[in-house]
Amino acid sequence: MQPTRQRVSAPVLPACAVLGPVAGALAKAADESGLRWAADLGSYPAAWVLAVALLGGAAPTVRAAAARSAAFFAAMSVAYYAWAALVLGFGWNRLLVAWLLLSVTAVPAVAAAVQWATRRPGLLPGALLAGAAGIVLAGGAVLTDAGAHPVQAVADVAVAAVLIAVLPCNGRTRLWALVLLAPATWPAGRGLDVLAALLG
Repeated sequence: MQPTRQRVSAPVLPACAVLGPVAGALAKAADESGLRWAADLGSYPAAWVLAVALLGGAAPTVRAAAARSAAFFAAMSVAYYAWAALVLGFGWNRLLVAWLLLSVTAVPAVAAAVQWATRRPGLLPGALLAGAAGIVLAGGAVLTDAGAHPVQAVADVAVAAVLIAVLPCNGRTRLWALVLLAPATWPAGRGLDVLAALLG
């Protein structure tokens, strides 16, 4: 049976690398669509945290979670900025380098954490998932300007709910994630502030 599992899972990494450019091009097209809700979905963290979490949660191992998410996010970043440069004529942006660095550091770390946490009970797995949901809430519109960005605010809440209530396989993990969500949102927000300052 092991060779069969290997044959089935082997195409997954290339598929992530192929889906990344599709997501990146769609995100940039959404940015320039003139539709606020579409631009929000492509710009706020919720959709991207969800994508990384789903890749991590579906992966059979921590290593696979890290590799798949890194491949997806790196390809997505290249496509996003390539679309801006080659299709929209904005020129290449130095932020591409920063996002590629995140693609091989923070992104696989989050995916690996989700893969590990969703399969285990207790406080630490719950805290990790609360941290991921905290990134969504702290970086989203629901806590800052929900009135001006209602679609994004709903998306923020929905993604946070998926992270703390749907992905975990254990009820204790769900409970801890819910309890720790509010405390985790503040440090997540400070981390995003630091990232924004570094990206300039």
